[in-house]
Amino acid sequence: MSAALASDTARLAARAVAQACAVCRRVQADIERVRAVTKDDRSPVTVADFASQAVIAHRLAQADPDLALVGEETSEALRGSASLLAEVLSAVRPVWPDADEPAVLEALDLASHPGGEGSFWTLDPIDGTKGFLRGQQYAVSLARLEAGAPTLAFLGCPNLPAQADAPLDVADGRGVIYAAAAGEGAFIVTDDGVAQGRIVCATWSPGAPVRLCESVEKAHSSQSASARIAQRVGGAGEPARLDSQCKYAVVARGQADAYLRMPTKPGYVERIWDHAAGALVATEAGCRVTDVRGRALDFGLGRGLEANLGVVCAAPALHGTVIDAIAALGLDRPPAG
Repeated sequence: MSAALASDTARLAARAVAQACAVCRRVQADIERVRAVTKDDRSPVTVADFASQAVIAHRLAQADPDLALVGEETSEALRGSASLLAEVLSAVRPVWPDADEPAVLEALDLASHPGGEGSFWTLDPIDGTKGFLRGQQYAVSLARLEAGAPTLAFLGCPNLPAQADAPLDVADGRGVIYAAAAGEGAFIVTDDGVAQGRIVCATWSPGAPVRLCESVEKAHSSQSASARIAQRVGGAGEPARLDSQCKYAVVARGQADAYLRMPTKPGYVERIWDHAAGALVATEAGCRVTDVRGRALDFGLGRGLEANLGVVCAAPALHGTVIDAIAALGLDRPPAG
């Protein structure tokens, strides 16, 4: 049992993520009505984004009035759209009954910390926009960072089945929340933050086919580069394709051997909220997580992973082989403009 995950802070964070997952699930189930009311095809994910962030920020601030939170959203867009604000307020009220418009806007603006070397939280209220809109996989990702590294992580996967042999392209009715504490392991947790089964990444034998975990959206990572790497290492097994940081969880629980985020655009910098929670869950499950050059991910430089290029998350026996293959194929350099 993880002592850190049993702390009051961790239990509060887990409950906040569980509430945000419930909010997002309701919005996703009502997606056509939200589209009709707001007259915008993308508005359901916008509503869920804002509602998820507002709920988590509000809950964390209740316990810590000096909350330091790095998040994606601000209240600016909602202040200019009465219909969106009304939908966000409606979305949060099942878990935050006394919420009103000023409180929601105030909660959103709590996520303005610049990041850096200190102690703070980072949040991606919905990671996997297109997966959400398709009714498939997305994640609510919250991590605590200390001195440039994640120390607590909560990865809510509202549509991901807890069973590792279930199909990934079908939304599960329950979902699953993973949590991790630095040096103490990764676990499935209940909505109340109680750690249950520990998760452990897969073993991989040299020469065996590599089961890659890839984005559904090709623009997010170079699938052709991933295929070349897998072929050089041992051949490509059946890939697992899904959106969001759920990919870290799929590798962490042994359903895939590696998740590769190969850069596709010159100058692109990964954002800390896109990787902090998933990277710690995978690391604590026994995986190795670095950039494509084998460097540790540095979360202490602000809101971006400025010192890193891409991401490699893999079973320990596979990781070094993948890094060597990336270098041999000349894929350890930024894409040309």
